[in-house]
Amino acid sequence: MQAGDRVYLDHNATAPVRPEVAEAVARALLDLPGNPSSVHREGRAARAALENARAQVAALLGAAPARVTFTSGGTEGANAVLSGALRRQGAPAPTRLLVGASEHPCVLAGHRFAPEATELLPVDAEGVVDLAHLEARLAALAGESLLISLQAANNETGVLQPLGAVVALARRHGRALVHSDAVQAAGRIPLNFANSGLDAVTVSAHKLAGPKGVGAVALAADVTLDPVFVRGGGQEARLRGGTENLAGIVGAGVAAEIAGRDLAAEAARLTGLREAFEAAVLARAPEAVVAGAGAARLPNTVCLAVPGLEAATALIAFDLGGVAVSSGSACASGKVGRSAVLAAMGVPPALAACALRISFGWTSRESDRDRFLTVFDRLLATLYKRRERAA
Repeated sequence: MQAGDRVYLDHNATAPVRPEVAEAVARALLDLPGNPSSVHREGRAARAALENARAQVAALLGAAPARVTFTSGGTEGANAVLSGALRRQGAPAPTRLLVGASEHPCVLAGHRFAPEATELLPVDAEGVVDLAHLEARLAALAGESLLISLQAANNETGVLQPLGAVVALARRHGRALVHSDAVQAAGRIPLNFANSGLDAVTVSAHKLAGPKGVGAVALAADVTLDPVFVRGGGQEARLRGGTENLAGIVGAGVAAEIAGRDLAAEAARLTGLREAFEAAVLARAPEAVVAGAGAARLPNTVCLAVPGLEAATALIAFDLGGVAVSSGSACASGKVGRSAVLAAMGVPPALAACALRISFGWTSRESDRDRFLTVFDRLLATLYKRRERAA
């Protein structure tokens, strides 16, 4: 996206809203005055729009519409699923949580399990969960009621987790529940929740070029979730009280439909853009490190570090140069600090302090990459001159 003379390369923080989505939201605000819970004509029209959006989101996820619950976003959904209220029908609630060490803060800080009932699952140097460790822990904890939470794709590095293997291990050792934060994956890689063996996934519309403040939880047919989201009326199958954000949900549905329609072509386009970008960066700075480069990754995400080029300084330079990038998750009140994700991967603190996240999306073009490289070249020139003076 270009606003004036600026380039936006921070789609993992939030994707610019598509014009079709904005139009759908505006129409819903103007044309759907009714409450979806009302029985009159206006209420029925609002209900129809709500259920149509639910079907659109369900189609993107490969889930049953009746098992999709709308939320205020990925954080609320993850908090609810990891509250201890998710359980298999007829089975006790989980008493222990196994969670990936490189998860998003909404998982690491948002669950309600006691510290002594929570275990971090280590990841390797590429950011992929250690399956041997997981299997050993599942075997040791046989007989306990467990919940595993693992991202589909990491928000900072784009690294994909082997969810199929995780589900297989869970079934082999006592059928632990498995939740996946699919906020970054939905609309960027194919998802088929119904066939995945997962018990719950959480997503957020604004990563799909939809409105902010809307998300969803999809549940498997044989699991239940106590109404812990927001207590009140009987909305959202009695799981989340309060009148639904109808205009936002309509926008989420349109965003999901477009993302699903364009997924294969867009993934191929963004993969090409990402690979060309990385090649150009490494040609200029051979010492640069791309986190997770040896693992399967999202098509759009690059986590890049040049030794000695600190992110705090680089971010200011890029911003002044009209390029929006980030240093990691955009959920830390704008602060630039050491990445917990890179720490879990064993990246040395000095190198982690140099990490930048560049995330492409539907607005990204080759000219955006070229604009980044123009600023990058200036930063490298300054860095190399500083090294020469210090030599």
